Amino acid sequence: MKIRAGYDIAFNCVQDVPMVLMLTVHPTRQHDLLTDHTIQISPHVAARNYADAFGNVCTRLVAPAGQIEMRSEFIIEDSGLPDAVVPHAAQAPLHDLPDEALVYLLGSRYCDTQKLTELAWALFGSVNGGWQRVQAICDYVHNRIQFGYQFARSDRIASEGNAEQIGVCRDFAHLAVTLCRCMNIPARYCTGYLGDIGVPLDPAPMDFSAWFEVYLGGRWHTFDARHNHPRIGRIVIARGRDAADVAISTTFGPARLVRFTVLTEELAQNDTVRIESSTRQLQHQFA
Repeated sequence: MKIRAGYDIAFNCVQDVPMVLMLTVHPTRQHDLLTDHTIQISPHVAARNYADAFGNVCTRLVAPAGQIEMRSEFIIEDSGLPDAVVPHAAQAPLHDLPDEALVYLLGSRYCDTQKLTELAWALFGSVNGGWQRVQAICDYVHNRIQFGYQFARSDRIASEGNAEQIGVCRDFAHLAVTLCRCMNIPARYCTGYLGDIGVPLDPAPMDFSAWFEVYLGGRWHTFDARHNHPRIGRIVIARGRDAADVAISTTFGPARLVRFTVLTEELAQNDTVRIESSTRQLQHQFA
């Protein structure tokens, strides 16, 4: 399966504003890219990439006063398979966890484990460890929180999401990640593209999506508390402890978002030539 994805984002700045962007497909998926995948910035400014502590690709630049636009469109190969379901994946004893997984047991900015530990053990302590326990957590979060774009709030932490019972995909992910960590299951927050592939078309405007991964049975597995069923066509951009680690854009000064469009869709085979042509036109426009 081929997926076309990309974005068109613009900010208006009243002064020069340093920015860090996290818009590049994660290194673990870059071998699947079938076309160039670069950030087209207008007006042209100097920009450079670096890898953060979690292995994500970040882009540094200084946005000049006025409007700055970031665009990209690319095609990526995907297996076309839904998220794997591995019911036998077991929870590892703490002493057997790899060193790099331990950070995903700790509380973080949006995942306040200290406030939810008692609740987590009361709800899930009797559930068999491993896949069944994580699925029980997903079921709880899916039923607990009402989804709605009007409920978005950038500073909502997991315990508040649990109490308010409203939120967007990041709130589902934060609460599920927090409850998993309370149960000694390493859990990390993910952001990326998730189109309406294999499911009814969502009439709401496309957005980046949030889900999470847990370490079970010696590897990381994908879960999604918002949708709560396996999905097709995830394209991960970044992984971290929570949304603070994987913000699509971080600005160090006043910058007003004036345009935000995300695209991700299954590409018909006979559309390849047309899309490659439009990608070249886009690159020429911002050259």
